[in-house]
Amino acid sequence: MSTDLKAIAEEANERLGDATPQEVLAWARETFGDDLVVTASMADGALPHLAAEAAPGVDVLFLDTGYHFVETIGTRDAVASMLPINLINGTPLQTVAEQDAEYGEKLYERRPDQCCALRKVEPLNRHLSHYKAWVTGIRREEAPTRANTQLVEYDEKRDMVKLNPIAPWTQDDLDAYISDNGVLVNLLQYDGYPSIGCEPCTQQVAPGEDPRSGRWSGTGKVECGLHT
Repeated sequence: MSTDLKAIAEEANERLGDATPQEVLAWARETFGDDLVVTASMADGALPHLAAEAAPGVDVLFLDTGYHFVETIGTRDAVASMLPINLINGTPLQTVAEQDAEYGEKLYERRPDQCCALRKVEPLNRHLSHYKAWVTGIRREEAPTRANTQLVEYDEKRDMVKLNPIAPWTQDDLDAYISDNGVLVNLLQYDGYPSIGCEPCTQQVAPGEDPRSGRWSGTGKVECGLHT
């Protein structure tokens, strides 16, 4: 454990308690420089847009699991072409075909946690190992598991500072930022997919339902393991 990084995270979280996302990101850039990376799921381009304004040229990591909707890949490419960011396309150690050969087809149906570990968690950890701080788009209202998310945290498992600059935002806050700034949005958002993951494990959600109820529907699974 790095006591320095832990102390930095705790002090910053207290000092930045009422800060805007832009202020949090500007502090992160000033503090960590090129040792800062932003992770983005490409459900929309809000977090890359915020990061590009506060830290032009910042590394933005997208986890390309091999199972994404074509709309998600399209959003990734459009965001990368329109914003001053350095997109990093993080891929698993195995292709989908190689994973199928070793574990059998449709591992996501039989052992979804293992599939997420292979195609999301391992690539994330491998890429994050090159940095001291990472930025996420987690919001507290998204799920009970995220309700206590702080603006700046110490990620003990990875020995990093973890920043969640839009943690306090509601969906209305996010929508307003997207509208006011002309931010790109994954087209699936307009077709009943308020929370977007891998195509085989994401279903449409009816109006009024929990936005994350379409993720791993019927399995009891609520997180992929990136933030746990």
